[in-house]
Amino acid sequence: MSGLIVYHYPGCSTCKRARKWLEARGHTPRLVDLVATPPSQAKLRALWEASGLPLAKLFNTSGQSYRAGGWKDRLASATEDEALAALAADGKLIKRPIVEAPGGRVLVGFREADYAGAFPASS
Repeated sequence: MSGLIVYHYPGCSTCKRARKWLEARGHTPRLVDLVATPPSQAKLRALWEASGLPLAKLFNTSGQSYRAGGWKDRLASATEDEALAALAADGKLIKRPIVEAPGGRVLVGFREADYAGAFPASS
């Protein structure tokens, strides 16, 4: 599937599993390193809106940046713009991987059942 983009962190085991799953089914995604080049606030907004998920689901709740920034307590009162600006400023704060497929479908994280429904094997 051309046009498939995976926003990932190269050292992330979940990202590696997602990439391996996609590649085993004939998909060759374009990779974007979330830490080296985090998406802009506008891009993150577009990804979030396309995902259909609550904004909190874009946060890597198990990461050091989340804990150090006090996001467990801050997120409930943060505005959308504040939350998206924080994500754009620190790629380690972003839940990964984020997969953007042609047609606007966006998946956050890696659940094999979700990927199977969204990305049928290439022929």
